[in-house]
Amino acid sequence: MRGARRIRRAPLSLGLWSTIVALASVKTAGGLEIPRLQAIPLPQQQISFQLDERELARYYFSPDAIRPFVYPVVGPSGRSLTRMGHPGDPHLHSHHNSVWFSFSKIHGVDFWTDRGGGRIRHAYIEQLEDGNENAFALTVGEWLDQGGRVLLRERRYVGIKLLGEKEWMLLLELQLEPAISAPLIVEQGSFGPIGVRMAKWISVHYGGGRIRSSEGAEGEEAIFRRPARWVDYSGPVAAGVIEGITLMDHPANPRHPAPFHVRADGWMGTLLALQEPYVIEPGGRLQLRYGLYVHEGVPAAAKIEGVWKRFASEPLRPPLGPPQSRQDCLHGGFRRYTTPREFKTQRECEEFIRGGK
Repeated sequence: MRGARRIRRAPLSLGLWSTIVALASVKTAGGLEIPRLQAIPLPQQQISFQLDERELARYYFSPDAIRPFVYPVVGPSGRSLTRMGHPGDPHLHSHHNSVWFSFSKIHGVDFWTDRGGGRIRHAYIEQLEDGNENAFALTVGEWLDQGGRVLLRERRYVGIKLLGEKEWMLLLELQLEPAISAPLIVEQGSFGPIGVRMAKWISVHYGGGRIRSSEGAEGEEAIFRRPARWVDYSGPVAAGVIEGITLMDHPANPRHPAPFHVRADGWMGTLLALQEPYVIEPGGRLQLRYGLYVHEGVPAAAKIEGVWKRFASEPLRPPLGPPQSRQDCLHGGFRRYTTPREFKTQRECEEFIRGGK
């Protein structure tokens, strides 16, 4: 595997890279393939996403935390492209935890700041999946008000998708369903649902970085609270090294294209309820999907647009299945399959094996 990496001489096409990924995977003595990309659970409620034992991102979800978050998000040079907290105001912006989901006002509760009273609590891990090009975690959680009442139940997808030899995508999906009988209102002007705090020196203000949007705009003033399919934040991470992240809004999201809230100090996020409230009715669901394209240099807008189109068209979870034998259904294996459908229980999976339906 290491020898295969040494013989590379030039940037590879995505198709050729996929071939090398398949060939380079490790096999056990029994011939089973060990995926290069893994979602590894760690002590103290963390999941490390690793490629060949090199960490790309880590998901933190301690029940004692105010909300889950992803940190670091590692760029091609091995440095984190995000940070914890605002570099100039770490106290009042202590909630800027790298990459996170929340809203500043739902049903009158502030889930955005660390002192607002709302809390997003992880409940359990539903599934962990490894692969040569994809790895992900599915988790279940709850959104609680100041008194501990559950207002919302969530199902969350946190995953990694390789895009080439050095670049990759952090994929995030959030499904929110009311846990009470009343409509839940995301109030007008609320921050959220997603925030990204870039590393200090990538920012325009501190390091001379650049903010660009899919609409051809550049800079805070031109992009601030204006709709876009994507916004890219790129800047220096070391002497002579430029890297960045493109935050992508999925076309299936409500009110796409989203207005982006950006700042020259290294912050970007989307706004769901900028112009009017958003109501989640009892029995309804709010489903949101975002991609963070981790890249080297300052990609041309046409290249970013191509990555966005792929993100917009591909399923979140790569098709997997059908199961071929009862053995595939055992030990939680039934949860892996999406083709010909998802199976809720081991018994459903086994019945499919017996009857093919």
